[in-house]
Amino acid sequence: AQLVESGGGLVQPGGSLRLSCAVSGLTMDNYRMGWFRRAPGREREFVAGINWSGRFAYYADSVQGRFTISRDNAKSMVYLKLNSLQPEDSAVYYCAATSGFGYIKSMASFNYWGQGTQVIVSS
Repeated sequence: AQLVESGGGLVQPGGSLRLSCAVSGLTMDNYRMGWFRRAPGREREFVAGINWSGRFAYYADSVQGRFTISRDNAKSMVYLKLNSLQPEDSAVYYCAATSGFGYIKSMASFNYWGQGTQVIVSS
């Protein structure tokens, strides 16, 4: 299995980005997907998760209302739209997949990880 993130970059405060995660080697319908991030000097943390069909999404309190996770199973893609970005959103963002039924906000629930894409929010 391979998860490849893209779409990161440098953006000014208040700006937007859309991260993409291309998934291969997995049957997307069988996996819940998530986005995590790791800022310098901090632990990796949950950002957003989405169930198999895309009907249900879950967010960290810090991004609720600003970020939106979505998926396109036919294209084997997962997306994270980041709006109203702030410097504290700067981090490496990771896409992850889980075939299990564990807590979606926990890193331990996820089987597969991408290499990450960096987001820098700065003026």
